[in-house]
Amino acid sequence: MTRRLLIDADGCPVVDEAVAVAQSFHLECLILCDTAHHFNKAGAQTLVFSQRADSVDFALANLVRTGDIVVTQDYGLAAMCLARAARALNQDGVEYTADNIDSLLLARHTARKIRSGGGRLKGPKKRTPEQDERFKAALTAMLN
Repeated sequence: MTRRLLIDADGCPVVDEAVAVAQSFHLECLILCDTAHHFNKAGAQTLVFSQRADSVDFALANLVRTGDIVVTQDYGLAAMCLARAARALNQDGVEYTADNIDSLLLARHTARKIRSGGGRLKGPKKRTPEQDERFKAALTAMLN
């Protein structure tokens, strides 16, 4: 079984780190993004899709195979990848699993309901170098 690394690059803060780890393991790396984002990274193939809602997510879900590793911030996409026997990791190095995906999807649904009702939620804090290091360590451990 050949593993690949697939990166949902729309809004992903760790594209460089993910590509570097993939290269160190001589792993095929695919960067998927829409036309608003363009990546040209040595050692990775970039696939560009239309800016339609979720076009990159559905393209990635159709490409993913058993054993692949997906980097994404999107809980819905992570759930689709898990259903296809792939592994999924977020930008902070937390692996999505059967044990945590349902609660994450529920939290996303609840937040959407709050926002659609006029409520406001705080956004994420500024990204730190420690988060990048945790991501690289988690991806490296996953590949070992």
